[in-house]
Amino acid sequence: MAFFDSDGVQIYYQEHGAGEPVVMVHGFASHSDNNWGPMWFTFLAPHFRVIAIDCRGHGKSGKPHDAAAYGAEKMGDDVIRLLDHLKIQRALLMGYSMGGRISMGLLGNHPERFRAVVLGGIGAGIALNDPARRKGIADALLADDDSAVKNEMAKQFRDFAKSVGNDLKALGAVMSGASLALDLGKFASNKVPVLIVIGTKDELVGSAEPLQNAIAGSRLLRLEGRDHLSAPSDKRYMEEALRFLQRAPK
Repeated sequence: MAFFDSDGVQIYYQEHGAGEPVVMVHGFASHSDNNWGPMWFTFLAPHFRVIAIDCRGHGKSGKPHDAAAYGAEKMGDDVIRLLDHLKIQRALLMGYSMGGRISMGLLGNHPERFRAVVLGGIGAGIALNDPARRKGIADALLADDDSAVKNEMAKQFRDFAKSVGNDLKALGAVMSGASLALDLGKFASNKVPVLIVIGTKDELVGSAEPLQNAIAGSRLLRLEGRDHLSAPSDKRYMEEALRFLQRAPK
């Protein structure tokens, strides 16, 4: 468990196991322990060097309250700086929800740094971005009182963030930060193996089919009966991700 400086923000990460590195990026309003541990760490550590980051604004990492400190691109930069800090030239990558969007951005901007990528809990709704939805969630997180939040989906984000001990003001800044829609056209020539994973009852993130169609050579795994919150604990998800990562070309 350690910290490093990423452009002035202290970023926390933890490591488990040994071998080929797998970087894991959690979802919005969560943190590495909540999204992955201890189940994923215990499962993957016998096979890989597992490196799980707390994204800026989350968990044990620094939590600026200025929206200018955020945006998926800045969080992606934190992952690249983590690799540089650990002197890792090329790694495996797995992200969930917001972490999936960050990972997809990394795939598009830094494909040479990754041998294979697992995009979990992500659909076109997250990848293409929705400023109105982001503003609604930001307003809910920044509200002075729970009773001021009327939108049910936004209230669920607020309640979840509080339940895992995150800083609501920092998360409001995360959601207020500039985050452009991903250009799906740039993935037409993708050469990195990609596995997309989504629950059949996940209504939060949009359809995953546009992403599968856009990312050349990608494969889509649907988890029967799983929604956005229950998918990360799915045994099939874990087993398929392990096989996928183990088969990634060196």
